[in-house]
Amino acid sequence: MKPETNRLIALILALVVAGGVVTAGALFVAGGRPKTISAGTASIGGPFTLTAADGSTVSDRTYRGKWQIIFFGYTNCPDACPLALSKLSVALEKLGPDASKLQALFITIDPERDTQQALSDYLKSFDSRIVGLTGSKAQIDDVAKEFRVYVAPQKSSDSKDYVVDHSAYFYLMDPRGDFVNVLAPDLSGEAIADRLRKEMSLSSLWGGK
Repeated sequence: MKPETNRLIALILALVVAGGVVTAGALFVAGGRPKTISAGTASIGGPFTLTAADGSTVSDRTYRGKWQIIFFGYTNCPDACPLALSKLSVALEKLGPDASKLQALFITIDPERDTQQALSDYLKSFDSRIVGLTGSKAQIDDVAKEFRVYVAPQKSSDSKDYVVDHSAYFYLMDPRGDFVNVLAPDLSGEAIADRLRKEMSLSSLWGGK
């Protein structure tokens, strides 16, 4: 076999080996942090400006540098919302010092009834670190659309006594404001704390903030 042929074969083999190493490395990195949202899914999250229960203006940039866990609900919710906020309160307590890295937000999907005062009174039953946000109907419609939240008020005539069907996931955003994952509503407070601690730890491991 000619020397030139030997060199060509050696070069091809080297490229094959190198390609295998790169592919394996890429698969390892991609698999190191599993997410429930796969590639090609519509983006979740986006810019918003809302009003906190204390009257201050809060935007999507207000808590940059912190993780955010966001739940969408309303104060007249009969079961899912108080249960979710109770679990979130437990999670914040279980996180201990790590809770300082996180901001918990409760965004109303019922701005007609959930005034600043209504949110303030409602959230007194839960962890004081949970910030309630409301706004105009247009503002709430926009943020619900950005987060792909299902919202369906079940109104009848002009009655103020109605329920709002809605999705009940927790949305986790990283310190850059990018969507990371959703947490299922059936998780316990302890399980939520474990998931949050794991996500924050993985972010540190892979060079995140």
